[in-house]
Amino acid sequence: MKVTLERNHLLKSLSHVHRVVERRNTYPILANVLFKAGDDKVELRATDLDIEVTESVPAMVSTAGTTTVPAHTLYEIVRKLSDGAEVRLETDGGENMVLTSGRSRFNLACLSPDSFPDLKSGAFGHEFTMPAAALRELIERTQFAISNEETRYYLNGIYFHTVDITGTGTVLRAVATDGHRMARAEIEAPAGAKGMPGIIVPKKTVGEVQKLLDGADGDVAVEVSDTKIRFTVGSVVLLSKLIEGTFPDYDRVTPKNNDKQMNVDRASFATAVDRVSTIASERGGKAVKLQARDGLLELSVTNPDHGTASEELAVDFDTDGFEIGFNARYLLDIIGQIRSENAVFMFNDAGSPTLVKDDGETRALYVLMPMRV
Repeated sequence: MKVTLERNHLLKSLSHVHRVVERRNTYPILANVLFKAGDDKVELRATDLDIEVTESVPAMVSTAGTTTVPAHTLYEIVRKLSDGAEVRLETDGGENMVLTSGRSRFNLACLSPDSFPDLKSGAFGHEFTMPAAALRELIERTQFAISNEETRYYLNGIYFHTVDITGTGTVLRAVATDGHRMARAEIEAPAGAKGMPGIIVPKKTVGEVQKLLDGADGDVAVEVSDTKIRFTVGSVVLLSKLIEGTFPDYDRVTPKNNDKQMNVDRASFATAVDRVSTIASERGGKAVKLQARDGLLELSVTNPDHGTASEELAVDFDTDGFEIGFNARYLLDIIGQIRSENAVFMFNDAGSPTLVKDDGETRALYVLMPMRV
């Protein structure tokens, strides 16, 4: 194999594919990126056996060929080359690749591509395209609530499915929960998505797609089967296995009868929660108490080791004497997703889940479990 590439093009593609490669691997080949040169391009591919990322880079191909080289090492080398430099890659069919650029020269150990795994895609029953901005919004508004608890593996991702809503039509909905809070966001379902199976996209895949969507314009092609999902973002193709399991019935825990509504300035509320939680203890669950009276909301924290803190805010709330406690970090995570100037809280009682949403916008809602304070 003998190819010449532009450093910036190669670096961009390596930045996409090398991220899925784990630093520690049981199989040495999984630490490598596959290079396949031919037809005026080089195809790069990397996998961790659950996710596979492929991208093609334009190149001057003198001699076609295929090999694999250490992904992270190659990325760091190319990253440190001069901006706009010319990069030459050459193998002699043996166990080494020679990389030269200007006066720099590197000799990298290769592994045979024969044992490089191929994450077979199979047939996809549903295919559709959607704006990159719409997919990015679904992910951004829900991914913070993904659970990290491995025992409940079916919560370790975002649940995507379609829902038929009377008077609205079919929506594509994304849901994530860790048992303490739940995030739900939806958009009008793209053509072709209706009837797709409910799927759980793993957290690592969600993170990689989110990075690919950063700054992306245009549409994203999405293909779904019962076991895999494939995203095509520009020249990058990401194929991932799905989480096998049943996502819980989130609608059952979504409050339906919360009739105590509180409107509060989002920015002021977030700042106040952040301030008073400074002295909250992890041992106490970072608990902050909300207490309403006379048109004011008092936020307070008590820490036996460090003292107390309190702050008052003006709120639109007709229920005096109401008090409830929350984990401050969970509360801030949710408030950080509110896009309107005012956040709307819908309460039932101090022991029931609270509903949080934007003022006048229904595409996203959040459920937060209270805690005793």
